[in-house]
Amino acid sequence: MFSADVLKIDAPQVADAIQKAIVEQVRGTLRRKGAVLGLSGGIDSSVVAALCAKALGPERVLGLFMPERDSSDDALTLGKLLADAMGIPTELENIKPSLDGLGCYRRQDDAIRMVFDDYEPGDKFKITLPSILEGNRLNVFRLTIQKANGELKDSRMPPAAYLQLVAATNFKQRVRKMMEYYHADRLNYAVAGTPNRLEYDQGFFVKNGDGSADLKPIAHLYKSQVYQLAEYLGVPEEIRKRPPTTDTYSMPQTQEEFYFALPYDKMDLCLYALNNQVPAAEVAEVLGLKPEQVEIVFKDIEAKRRTTKYLHMGPILVEPLHG
Repeated sequence: MFSADVLKIDAPQVADAIQKAIVEQVRGTLRRKGAVLGLSGGIDSSVVAALCAKALGPERVLGLFMPERDSSDDALTLGKLLADAMGIPTELENIKPSLDGLGCYRRQDDAIRMVFDDYEPGDKFKITLPSILEGNRLNVFRLTIQKANGELKDSRMPPAAYLQLVAATNFKQRVRKMMEYYHADRLNYAVAGTPNRLEYDQGFFVKNGDGSADLKPIAHLYKSQVYQLAEYLGVPEEIRKRPPTTDTYSMPQTQEEFYFALPYDKMDLCLYALNNQVPAAEVAEVLGLKPEQVEIVFKDIEAKRRTTKYLHMGPILVEPLHG
């Protein structure tokens, strides 16, 4: 029988299994001495850092803080809180100069001006999707800017503006990953990725950016399960209570606004239900939705799987190199 408790886990058992896998993968398969990862102050990177610290020893884990111009104020504070709680060493790498050199901010600002020609670099911005429960919505992004005087402006984004803005902001994820691999190379460490199952399944990552890693310890866990592990592993409460964010744009923005368009706990249950052929009517009763709304969520999940399939693919060869 489908219920809201279907994603409950035995946290000690799950943590132990992941920690054993990390040891086998890092020291055995990858033949590396430890693990490096970026710390964002979010739940996923915090749990992966905690698992690596317990598996490999905190002295064999390096946490990286990689702020840039549009980073939220609390990302560094919460990241340091996690590092202190787990006893792992850290390094601070300000990636703003690198992004400036690549033209990230200039290209980003140019894309915003395609929508609002009075946008200035000091203005704040974010992009959002309408709620998935608003009938058969179109996945059309809207751009919101906040002027220095507090005035808010909102408009639908034409495709060219959206694509350029995403292309520009993707520099952030790719530069961070480049920095992670620099430290991994110098220390002979492996790079630990932080996507959970919902993000991994739905393509909520940047190819050759946060999608790149040598191991992904929590990619099989629903985000709800990651929160259960966080409590067991002693991740600070301030991090566990923080709403999931993208930390990519200068205005505060949840993952629900930007990509999933439903709270993660409901998305988790819908994803589980779709994976296990649970009828929409059963899911609707548990979530307090209408069956037709759940069907819309199912269709959206399948659509994202199709459109982001290439993110999971490696380079395509003309002929296989091995028989």
